[in-house]
Amino acid sequence: METDLPNSAVPRQSEPSARRLAEAGIRAATVRLAPSVHGIGDWGFVPMLIRMARETGVSAYPADHDNAWSGVHRLDAARLYRLALETGVTEPVYHAVADEAVPFKDIAYLIGKHLDLPVEPRDRAHFGWFANFAFASMAASSVFTRFALGWTPKEPGLLSDLDRPEYYRQ
Repeated sequence: METDLPNSAVPRQSEPSARRLAEAGIRAATVRLAPSVHGIGDWGFVPMLIRMARETGVSAYPADHDNAWSGVHRLDAARLYRLALETGVTEPVYHAVADEAVPFKDIAYLIGKHLDLPVEPRDRAHFGWFANFAFASMAASSVFTRFALGWTPKEPGLLSDLDRPEYYRQ
């Protein structure tokens, strides 16, 4: 069975701690959440992009950069945590990823549609402190996690969720 991507060459801060606990005989694992953990009431990256679009009058996507983000609905992520605990944590790392590679441009188009704003490419300066995230390709997979835990995401994907009017209420 292939591993999930991105691989362990990109460890999170919590991963070395979890490995040390496992080496000491304690069942421990890390769950890597997709960059966009979404659902109505979400306070993460997508609502930040919605606020930015409202403030600047344009729903922007990175100019000259074809990047994608992975996503997971928060209820699917919660089920993955539960499954990892119930199965006895057999792997050091699990990936909570339902949508592997959602084009950033598609996210911008949905935001523009719902806010009735133009959708345009913009340079790094437009995104301010958020530029490193906006321009990053954060696609990931969960093939191994799905196999290991029998996890199947059931909630709406990122674009379906983002197409709901509730996301745009202030």
